Amino acid sequence: MPEKYNHEKTKWEEDVKKTLKRFPERKRAFHTSSEIPIDYLYGSKEANYPLGYPGQYPYLRGIQPTMYRSRLWTMRQYAGFGSAIETNKRFRYLLEQGQTGLSVAFDLPTQIGYDSDDAMSEGEVGKVGVAIDTLADMEKLLDQIPLDQVSTSMTINAPAAILLCMYIAVGEKQGVSSEKLTGTIQNDILKEYIARGTYIFPPKPSMRLITDIFAYCQENLPKFNTISISGYHIREAGSNAVQEAAFTIANGMAYVDAAIESGLDVDSFAPRLAFFFNAHNEFFEEIAKFRAARRIWAKIMKEHYHAKDPKSWKLRFHTQTGGSTLTAQQPDNNIVRVTMQALAAVLGGTQSLHTNSRDEALSLPTEESARIALRTQQIIAHESGVADTVDPLGGSYYVEALTDELEEKVMDYLDRIKAYGGAVQAIEEGYMQREIHHNAYETQKRIESEEEIIVGLNQFKVEEEVNPDLLKVDEELEQAQINNLQQIRGERNQKEVDRKLQALRTNAKNQKENLIPYILDAVKAYASVGEICRVLRDEFGEYTGF
Repeated sequence: MPEKYNHEKTKWEEDVKKTLKRFPERKRAFHTSSEIPIDYLYGSKEANYPLGYPGQYPYLRGIQPTMYRSRLWTMRQYAGFGSAIETNKRFRYLLEQGQTGLSVAFDLPTQIGYDSDDAMSEGEVGKVGVAIDTLADMEKLLDQIPLDQVSTSMTINAPAAILLCMYIAVGEKQGVSSEKLTGTIQNDILKEYIARGTYIFPPKPSMRLITDIFAYCQENLPKFNTISISGYHIREAGSNAVQEAAFTIANGMAYVDAAIESGLDVDSFAPRLAFFFNAHNEFFEEIAKFRAARRIWAKIMKEHYHAKDPKSWKLRFHTQTGGSTLTAQQPDNNIVRVTMQALAAVLGGTQSLHTNSRDEALSLPTEESARIALRTQQIIAHESGVADTVDPLGGSYYVEALTDELEEKVMDYLDRIKAYGGAVQAIEEGYMQREIHHNAYETQKRIESEEEIIVGLNQFKVEEEVNPDLLKVDEELEQAQINNLQQIRGERNQKEVDRKLQALRTNAKNQKENLIPYILDAVKAYASVGEICRVLRDEFGEYTGF
C-alpha cells in the first residue's frame, strides 16, 4: 500500500478509537441476519481506498470517522401551529415518541416581523406555524422542555436575532447558561431574496445582523449553529439538484466573505456554520449531491479561505424531505416518497433529518401523520441496516460517477456566480432566480406532457374522497393571541421597554456596534417582535424587491 494511503488508514483507525471513547458504538449487533459481520468501512483493497476515509479531508465519505455506528442522526421533526401552548403539546408528544431534537415552525407574521394584532397579520396568525409575539410566548413554547438536553432548530430568518435572544432568555430562566445551549437558527436571508420571500430589511443591514450573530455566538453560544445555509427553499422553488447545491454553496461563501469583512477570523465562526438541504425522489442523484457538496465545501474552506481548523472544512447539514414532491392526490403515496427521500439523506450522510407527513399537501400534519413520519426515520435507523457501516454506497460506479459529475456542474455554476461578483450581486441581477424559474417551467412541462410520471397525479389516478381527518387551526386562536399580547403590554414596565428600544435605535445607527446585546435587553423587557422590527425598519429601511 502506498505511504499516503497507509498514513490515511492509520490516522482513520486512530480517529475511530478516539471517537469511540466519546461516543461508544450503538447497542446493536453489527452483523446481518445471516450472521455476516459488518465492518465500519468498505472499499476496494486493490485501489487502496482512493475515496479517502470518513472524518478526513475532503470528507467525501462523511464528516465523522464512525458516522452512525456511534451516533444516529438527530431526528428533528419540524412542528408549529396555532398558539405556543398547542405547539408545546406537539413538541412534548414527539419527544415522548422518540424524537431527539426540536424544530420550530413560526407563523407568517412572526417570520416577517409583525405582531399578531397588526393589520398585516389578519387571517395569518398561527396558520403556518406558531405565533410568537413576546418572550412570554417563547416561555410557553418551551415549557417543561430542558434546554440543556434538547437541541432546537428554528426556521427563522429576517428576525432571527430576536428569536435567538428569546431562546437565550428562556434558557436563563430555566437556569441554563447560554454556553450550554445547542441548536440552530436558519438566519439565511439570501435565499429569501432568491426563493422564499420572508425578508424585511435590505441586504446590507440584513448581512450586518447575520455577522453580529456570528460574533455574539462566538463569545456566548459556542455550541449553537449560527446559520443554516438553506438549499431547501431553493429546491422547493423549482431548482434541480445541481442548482440547489451550487446556489447554497455560493450563498455560504457570501456569508463567509461578509464575516471576514466585518473583522472575524474565519476559524472563529466557520465551525458553527451549518447547511440545510432538500431530499427529492431521484434517489441516487440525491445521495451524490450530498457527497459532492461535502467535498466542494471542504476544498473551498481549505484552499480558498485558507481555514486552518479542520472543523471549518466540514459541511454539516440537516435534511428535510421534499415538500413540493408531495401530492394531494392519494396522500398515502407520500409515505413511500418520504421513505425514499429519507433513505437517500441517510445514505448521503446527513447530521439531522425531518421527514414530511403524508397529509402536508392538504394541511398541517395531524398527530397520527407526524408519528408515522417519525416512525419512518426510526425504521430506517433500527431495522434497515443502512446505518451499520459508513458510506454504504461509496465506491459504487454509478454513485461515484454521479458525484463527480455533480461536482463539475456545481463548480461551473460557482464560476458563473463569481463572474457576477458573488452571490449577492448575482441575486441583485436576478441570475439565480431566472435559472430556478426556467428549470421549474421545464419540469412542469414534462409533468403535463406525462414525460415525467407522478403517480396518482398524471397517471395511475383513482376517484377518491377528500380526507375529513385534517388538522384545522381554531379560528378563535387569533383573537386569543391578540388578547394575550395586549395583556403582556399592560403588565410590563413600559418605561423600561421604551428605554431598551431607544438604546437599540441609537446603536442601530452605529455600524460598528453589535446589536445582539441590545435586542436581548429589549426581549427581556418583553418588547414584542413587531416593536423591535419597527425600530429596525425605521433605521434600516424595508426591502421591496430588486
